[in-house]
Amino acid sequence: QEDTRANRPAMANIYSAYVKRCFRNGAFDFDDLLLKFYELLTKFPQSLSKYQHKFKYILIDEYQDTNPAQYEIIKLLGAMHENVCVVGDDAQSIYSFRGATIQNILQFQKDYDHVKLVKLEQNYRSTKNILHVANKVINVNKGQIEKVLYTDNADGEKIKLIRTMTDNDEGKFVADTIKEQKLRNHFSNKNFAILYRTNAQSRAFEESLRRMNIPYTIYGGISFYQRKEIKDLVAYLRFIVNSKDDEALKRIINYPARGIGKTTMDKLILAANENDQSIWEILQNPMASGFRAGTKTAIDDFVTMIKSFASMLTKKNAYEVAFHVGKQTNLVKELFNDKSTEGVQRYENIQELLNSIKEWTESPDNEEGEMTDKSLAAYLQEITLLTDADEKDPDADTVKLMTIHAAKGLEFECVFAAGLEELLFPNAMAINTREELEEERRLFYVVITRAKHKLWITYANTRYRFGQLVQNEPSRFIKEIPEELLDKSFAGSEFSPQGNANFRGRSAYERMQGWQAGKGQKNTDKKNTQPSYLSPKPLREKTVEHIPTAGFEASDTSSLQEGQKIEHRKFGFGIVMNMSGATHNPVATIKFEKNGEKKLMLNYAKIRIVNDEESLPGEENG
Repeated sequence: QEDTRANRPAMANIYSAYVKRCFRNGAFDFDDLLLKFYELLTKFPQSLSKYQHKFKYILIDEYQDTNPAQYEIIKLLGAMHENVCVVGDDAQSIYSFRGATIQNILQFQKDYDHVKLVKLEQNYRSTKNILHVANKVINVNKGQIEKVLYTDNADGEKIKLIRTMTDNDEGKFVADTIKEQKLRNHFSNKNFAILYRTNAQSRAFEESLRRMNIPYTIYGGISFYQRKEIKDLVAYLRFIVNSKDDEALKRIINYPARGIGKTTMDKLILAANENDQSIWEILQNPMASGFRAGTKTAIDDFVTMIKSFASMLTKKNAYEVAFHVGKQTNLVKELFNDKSTEGVQRYENIQELLNSIKEWTESPDNEEGEMTDKSLAAYLQEITLLTDADEKDPDADTVKLMTIHAAKGLEFECVFAAGLEELLFPNAMAINTREELEEERRLFYVVITRAKHKLWITYANTRYRFGQLVQNEPSRFIKEIPEELLDKSFAGSEFSPQGNANFRGRSAYERMQGWQAGKGQKNTDKKNTQPSYLSPKPLREKTVEHIPTAGFEASDTSSLQEGQKIEHRKFGFGIVMNMSGATHNPVATIKFEKNGEKKLMLNYAKIRIVNDEESLPGEENG
């Protein structure tokens, strides 16, 4: 009935077929173990009596995570002797999406007579200040067993609340802080954990940690750029830029499915090897390789699609191409239509990738607001090191990144609770009922109580969602923490109203050196030729430094027009040749007297509009 209401009418038939298949194979899944045992106890009194006599004492751990079936089984088995001991923390009941219900532990005292409640309130892990925050937050919940954690540990530092401009600033702040804390307090990498509400949030932290050469491990998960959906879309982008990339082609040629199966792929690979050509070259003439008409049509459609994507490379920026590819291939649509928990996460991840590409295209390369190459090839060059596989020993000395659900039961010297923003944490899908919101608050409680000595709570003013820059409200959970327990500060870009975006904060020379270190020497063998977009960019011509006019003050550039004279704090005097870009992110092409033509993002560039009565150096007055 629930599946019918949710517009999933076929689920009943699928489940029925699944049950029959399990029975035919003599197999039980986890739910069967519970449901069939429950049926055994309720339908066969002699079996119930047998097990009631066998289990005189029943002890259950993590009782807050039990589901209704487990609850009923425990009640049946314990009914005779009522020697039931359960251990659990209602404040850490966070698995409702797996079927667990907090009501099992909340109702326990009503289910049995003469219940003795033992509260284990002394904490041996955290500082007093951390526990004060945890107590204040969880006490807002109505559905709970009241308790107050205390400790004999030191007061410790106040909890640090950090506001950043963007999620990328948030990532940079965390990486910077880890580096600083390691130097100042001699911490190891493994002493730090970065905890977040959704898997997609890991991207900004991974990128910042990589840039600072801080090793990390995704605990209980996969690195952002190693997730299947990310590798799928990136493979499309790689192949569009470099049609000789056979590995990328193998990944995308039949995903989403388009009727080009393994047999066809094997023939293509064989033909490519026999003719010493790339697979793409073979695809240009499928009839020559003996493919039947139906397969030829599928191949022709694929070739036409890829060529249409490639034709955009010189006309569109990286985000415009990537968005178009995700839409036209139905890759994004397929992920959107998967409403399972895993499907929702995969869709969030692909949106995060598109968001990061858009932010990269709309962000300057330096604090002068200069915008250079924002093509897809340039973007792929930026992320090459990030997409390299980097498997690490989970017990190695690495910073641990994980979702809050994965962090339950763990502890760390230093914890970063990231993304404390409304509609992210608490999650947008969990604010409609008191029960769901209280579970989100319990999640926050779990984050807080993972920390032993230091806790940072971070949130970003802006974050890209579904291709749009969204202004965020701080999480309501932050407002539930008394002011006197917090040490507030701001960490953001010095030059940007939106903060540092992806891949900024380094000079062109530093970026080039980083790419060279990761790439090694270029292979000249035809089949192993390194794609051109992996080659480092040449160094820019040296800027002729400009001494600003006395009293230089940046102007409001919202009304800047072609033909106007300007002065840039670093590049000097010039004339506006062209205006382009979106209304919210205008770009000016300016011809400078001593530094040539440059494209500058006006949201970032420090420009003074030269009045008509002023003359540029070299011009005659009058």
